[in-house]
Amino acid sequence: MPPRNNSAAQAALPSTMKELKDTLWKAADKLRGSMDASQYKDVILGLVFLKYVSDAFEERRQQIRAELTDSGLAEAQIALLIDDPDEYTGHGAFFVPDAARWSHLAVNAKGLSAVDGNAPKNIGELVDTAMDELMTANPTLAGTLPRIFNRDSVDQRRLGELIDMFNSARFTGEGSTRARDLLGEVYEYFLEKFARAEGKRGGEFYTPAGVVRVLVEVLEPQSGRVYDPACGSGGMFVQTEKFLESHNEDRTAISVYGQELNERTWRMAKMNLAIHGLNANLGPRWGDTFGRDLHPEMKADYIMANPPFNIKDWARNEEDPRWTYGVPPTGNANYAWIQHILSKLAPGGSAGVVMANGSMSSNSGGEGDIRAKLVENDVVSCMVALPTQLVRSTGIPVCIWFFAKDKTASAGGSIDRSGQTLFIDARNMGHMVDRAERSLSDEDISTIANTFHTWRGKESAEGTYDDVPGFCYSASTQEIKDAGYALTPGRFVGAADVEGDGEPIEEKLERLEKELFEQFEESERLSAIVRDRLGRVL
Repeated sequence: MPPRNNSAAQAALPSTMKELKDTLWKAADKLRGSMDASQYKDVILGLVFLKYVSDAFEERRQQIRAELTDSGLAEAQIALLIDDPDEYTGHGAFFVPDAARWSHLAVNAKGLSAVDGNAPKNIGELVDTAMDELMTANPTLAGTLPRIFNRDSVDQRRLGELIDMFNSARFTGEGSTRARDLLGEVYEYFLEKFARAEGKRGGEFYTPAGVVRVLVEVLEPQSGRVYDPACGSGGMFVQTEKFLESHNEDRTAISVYGQELNERTWRMAKMNLAIHGLNANLGPRWGDTFGRDLHPEMKADYIMANPPFNIKDWARNEEDPRWTYGVPPTGNANYAWIQHILSKLAPGGSAGVVMANGSMSSNSGGEGDIRAKLVENDVVSCMVALPTQLVRSTGIPVCIWFFAKDKTASAGGSIDRSGQTLFIDARNMGHMVDRAERSLSDEDISTIANTFHTWRGKESAEGTYDDVPGFCYSASTQEIKDAGYALTPGRFVGAADVEGDGEPIEEKLERLEKELFEQFEESERLSAIVRDRLGRVL
């Protein structure tokens, strides 16, 4: 079958990244048909991943050819060496067999005709075969990729059209490296759209980018081990990689470890991290962090997590050695997550954990006693109260707990903050994106992060720290104890200063009293008029 003519599609190609993502989403949306949201998500994200690995393979293939040509090898010799899998996997690319290459799918987007006695195949069969061959050639992908493209619920004509559209995604002419970066953006964009479409269930695999950025910008992970015990689709790791890139740091300086309970979400994370070039250890399979820690010996330098809130049914074991500060209650896993995370921190490590607001003050099931021990052991470095409606999947107000194993003047900061905890009330920050969702601006995130950095005396800090009424306050352990060990920022930051109007208080009181009595008199006058008119009517 001759190659398809995609000139019309390329001519109408979107000119901006936003237009591209919107166009791809609309094209993908046409495929939805009778599929449920989770299956639809697997189909679309699976195609994005397949496009990515094929682009990365072709990029490396061109490099190998250039290297062998420069070495003076003839074309016949190059043909013998260019398909050595080690030449790809050793340079961060997956080896892609012929039948799994995007070029093969693009040429046969309408299906493969019967040839030499072989039965015809529709595009869904070809994509399923591509997934099989890719997993066979790359053992690290075994059991990861979706094989659902030939199901009755998948419209084969629209699947072929979508492959055509994705084929045109190589639109920049700036090389495949740029195209791969853009595919990473498309993957993240689709994750966000799917999370919104799935509502509450979307929160199982996606944390809003603004919330993730607060965690990353405050902690500034630059090297060492980064861990997420409830990693979802891997957003914490992707944002860490972006942080390193924006600060011109070596992204290979971090090692990524994670665990995820949900099988589909675990697969999604593996694909997402591969697209972003992150070699992550998410365990050999999905699994319950409480039931079986897949990284039992690992101690992390940075931990970032948005675990599910207020879990009632969890693998609780009263003898678990992780419960250093007290056994969490049966009906709520919040303090189980907190103590698991603290158990995984290296001696100089730091962590940030998104939690429901109730975790800051709850006393049920012994949680108040656990919190008191956390404070007395000086492991809580900062508490941030976030605005409502940041997390579309839940109506529960959220906060972030930040932990540090060492608050002395050290690599973590030049100011000794032993016996102190920073409280930040960011509830008034952000802007509404729509009726249901609020978003933090770059300035909001920078303000929160810099407040912590100045308080801790970090190299990246701009200016010096001061308590700001209504926004931030550095409290001593004794002050927290006096507040009953409640860690709600509003208890400590107080009210914001109100700018005075210059009017002396005595004069203002006299004026307001006069105005009040004038209003009383006016009210009596109007009441008399109303009574008089009612009397005439009756």
